[in-house]
Amino acid sequence: MRIINRENYMNYVLIFAGGVGSRMGSKTPKQFLQVDDRPIIIHTIEKFNSHSLIDGIIIVCKKEYINYCKSLINKFKINKVYDVICGGTTGQMSIYNGIEFLYKSISKNPNTDIVLIHDGVRPIINKYLINKSIECTIKNGNSIAVSKAIETIIKVDSHGNLIETVDRSMCRNAKAPQCFILKDIWEAHQKALSDNKRDMTDSATLMSEYGYKLFTTECNAENIKITTPVDYYMFRGMYEAMKNAEEF
Repeated sequence: MRIINRENYMNYVLIFAGGVGSRMGSKTPKQFLQVDDRPIIIHTIEKFNSHSLIDGIIIVCKKEYINYCKSLINKFKINKVYDVICGGTTGQMSIYNGIEFLYKSISKNPNTDIVLIHDGVRPIINKYLINKSIECTIKNGNSIAVSKAIETIIKVDSHGNLIETVDRSMCRNAKAPQCFILKDIWEAHQKALSDNKRDMTDSATLMSEYGYKLFTTECNAENIKITTPVDYYMFRGMYEAMKNAEEF
């Protein structure tokens, strides 16, 4: 147990919203596409903004959308956002910019403060997952949200030929939030920069690269990342179903 009580740490959320919508086939970046008169990123932010354990939120996005993003925060009366800051040349560097801002300008105790790193286009996140992710990080030092693989997983060679079928019960899809002690993720980013590594897939990959043992928190398969038109229509359908059931 690394953290003893609530007075010893703060929970910050770093929301990455740097997409441009290329795979969506839209001129509007996917995080700003609307569902029920709300941009997807607002759906995401509101889940954290309304959670009692979340102390503050940082949003990272492309420079040209910073003012627009700030206007949305004002419009929808989001009150826990510290700032919207400029992203970097890669996803990793955008997250680094957010981590640096938290580490140098916001956090009073990076040795115990927690940062939940989340995709702006992953809006189906609930209080239970946020709670369990924080609990896992308090206990173990980190938490990676994962969902069980529900289809057969195969391994192929460079020509697409099947090499082996992987035991599905041992496989998980890495999702978000990915949560860390702020000092740990800051130090890992410093090592990556020193090694000239600037384009790692995600924070879990970066932390694993530098020797951290990672722990997982199970989440539902519905915790999707909206990347393609199919994802967008899936979210719309799930949103309407959850809204009608008064679960959203």
